[in-house]
Amino acid sequence: MAEPGRDDRLPALVWVIAAAFVAVELAFSAGYGFQQDELYFIQAGRHLAFGYVDQPPIAPLLAWLATALGGLHPTAVRALPALEGGAIVVLAARQAVIFGAGRIGRVLPALCMACAPVLIGAVHIANTTPPSLLAWTLVVLCVSTAIARDRPRWWLGAGVAAGLGLQTNNLLTLLLLALAAGLLLTRRFDVLRTRWPWLAAGIAAVIWAPNVVWQATHGWPAFAMSASLHRENTSAGDYVGGLPAQILYGGLFTAPVLIAGVVRLWRTPELRYLAVTVTLTAVYVLAWVPGKPYYTSGLLPAVLAAGSVATERWFARGRRPLARRTVVVGAVLVATLAALPTVLPVWPVRDVHARTTGADLRNMIGWPQLASRVAAETSALTAAGTPPTSIFTGNYAEASTLDVLGGPGLPPVLSGHNAYGMWGPGGASDARVLAVDASDRLRPYFGRCRTLGTFITPYRVDNDFNHLDLSLCTGPAGDWPALWPHLTHDD
Repeated sequence: MAEPGRDDRLPALVWVIAAAFVAVELAFSAGYGFQQDELYFIQAGRHLAFGYVDQPPIAPLLAWLATALGGLHPTAVRALPALEGGAIVVLAARQAVIFGAGRIGRVLPALCMACAPVLIGAVHIANTTPPSLLAWTLVVLCVSTAIARDRPRWWLGAGVAAGLGLQTNNLLTLLLLALAAGLLLTRRFDVLRTRWPWLAAGIAAVIWAPNVVWQATHGWPAFAMSASLHRENTSAGDYVGGLPAQILYGGLFTAPVLIAGVVRLWRTPELRYLAVTVTLTAVYVLAWVPGKPYYTSGLLPAVLAAGSVATERWFARGRRPLARRTVVVGAVLVATLAALPTVLPVWPVRDVHARTTGADLRNMIGWPQLASRVAAETSALTAAGTPPTSIFTGNYAEASTLDVLGGPGLPPVLSGHNAYGMWGPGGASDARVLAVDASDRLRPYFGRCRTLGTFITPYRVDNDFNHLDLSLCTGPAGDWPALWPHLTHDD
């Protein structure tokens, strides 16, 4: 309920923008097919557990539920992420209300958020990112509402959002630590002396506990994954481009609003704890995983909301406020139209090789063809009297493709990569192994690996899973259980 004299309602235009965002996402949801993480999570959902070596359980659970209810189709698994993106758009406007924005200042963050390339691209793929972004947004909104409006029970909502977020992506610990540091460093002891933040922490801990127990009983694989991410995302180019990418992921012409938001958070004493939170988060990402600049995107709604308050006041100070609004909104929309083909499957698949598209989009192309090629090789080997007794892939992407899209005629599909390594070989035989992108890994442990061919991604698309070798490996040095410790990996 709004306080007397205060209108906290969101303008209808906010809801229109959010609805348009969801509609665009759904319109492009079937383009190019599944991305490899989606296939992986679908398969992980068939091995439901309280944890996995590379993520907590919620994303695989959601992928499994989506296919159970909507069938094995990209739109089925991407419908919920699209709705989560629409919710983030609305919550950005709601955050602006907490920061004291007027009507324009409430619409602007919704528009900027809906036009942010990082959000458009992130919620097109059903992985851990969409629910994680929503959890970050909810935690910040609940905490800022509790503090700014003196509504301490909102801390309980922050606790629930944090717990569910931790069950989605361990990265949320970064936000919680940065928030705690922000409150301590800005001496908000008036907040910390109450019971509410501690109740929120307790709620989050209870919800997160099953995954923590799973981690503890499986050797804390999350730490190994964190170290692996650090190794893979700390090149010189990553460090040089990390900060510009953090800014530009919000949109080229949205950058001034974003920068104004950071400045406003620092200049407003009662919001300075959020300025510290944003700064510490950005510094950590730049220092530890600069190659993952989108890791800071969960704070984008709050920063854009603060920047929209400042921008709204800038509009009002000008002699031609309408002209200023038109220029800002027009620039944001034009930049979005230019960026759209890099984050959504806008171009026909046959033209992708000649167009500028993001790596995630290119990596959606070719999985059904890979499954068909492996099925054809299996049939040919069977006809020749040497049927493969198992398939071993070098990457979780190829393994999950064969499990999800390969059909019932394939032998057991194995891999040593990530969760597949933990699932193990089961009772599969390694007498004759069809190796997919894995002959180099298997060759030291088999008497012979004979090359069968190479899989080329169709439509001349160059992606991360092109030119995959297909080999038949025979003469194993031992059975799968004996070889398995040498074959598991997380890179």
